[in-house]
Amino acid sequence: MNFTYYGQSCFLIEAEGKKFLFDPFIKSNPLAKDIDSSKIEADYILVSHGHGDHVADLVELAKQTNAEVIAMVEVAKWISEQGIEKVTGLNFGTQQFGFGKLRTVWAVHSSSNPDGSYGGNPAGFVLTLEGKTIYFAGDTSLTVEMKLLAELYNLDYAILPIGGHYTMDVDDAIIAAKYAECDQVIGVHYNTFPPITIDTEEAVAKFKRENKTLLLPAIGETVTL
Repeated sequence: MNFTYYGQSCFLIEAEGKKFLFDPFIKSNPLAKDIDSSKIEADYILVSHGHGDHVADLVELAKQTNAEVIAMVEVAKWISEQGIEKVTGLNFGTQQFGFGKLRTVWAVHSSSNPDGSYGGNPAGFVLTLEGKTIYFAGDTSLTVEMKLLAELYNLDYAILPIGGHYTMDVDDAIIAAKYAECDQVIGVHYNTFPPITIDTEEAVAKFKRENKTLLLPAIGETVTL
């Protein structure tokens, strides 16, 4: 299974012969200036919520890839109104797709669509691919709901926001990893804007002191999970 980071909360997971793109935000991210989004392929695009730093390139990439877009119902409605036909709207709970079962989970944040319309609730996702279970928290603050994940799953990886200000910071992400009982964390949603700039070396060291691993792939880097 491969994980490619495109900056902010955008990444691609390749597993079981399928490509899963999350929260596409590339062209408007100056840190991702070297990423050629015209070469990105995807079978599914998963969207955690409607904010611009998660959907800025969604419509273009949905048309480019002909991927099935998966999002909360209010965001899915907005996507459909942009001329995208392969859209599945969902809400919290479990859903069955061609790749298997997806669980949509609670996130504590806000959500609105780029046109200002109601974006419903923000969300995170849990999916199992190639025998590994991955939790993507989306944009969220620390919430006790994360303890449920430890009861439901043996998580292999948790993809958590660590930039603070709008979401969890590094310290809260460590607590979230403890709640979810997950030792391998991939950090996202940091360094893109001044309010979410962090000391990455200190962040890695803090996780290490708690006997957990924080992975921070470079933008454009692919790592094997």
